[in-house]
Amino acid sequence: MVYRRINITLPTETLQKIDSFAPKGDRSRFIHAAIQAYLAQVQTEKLRQQLKEGAICRAERDCQLAEDWFSLEEEAWQQNAN
Repeated sequence: MVYRRINITLPTETLQKIDSFAPKGDRSRFIHAAIQAYLAQVQTEKLRQQLKEGAICRAERDCQLAEDWFSLEEEAWQQNAN
């Protein structure tokens, strides 16, 4: 992995919290891990929202399909029960 140096500005309180968790000289690794975790969380939330929106869009169609197939499944079940 290629690394690039950047300059960022953080509130003093945030920097103090980072320093309380990250070993001395290891801020970059700590910040990298925190950003990766945050990005994974955001990506998961985005996917969850997309799935929810898709389910809402297809809900009426899916209910209709379930209703259409229910009578066929019930008939097949009754035939196999005999």
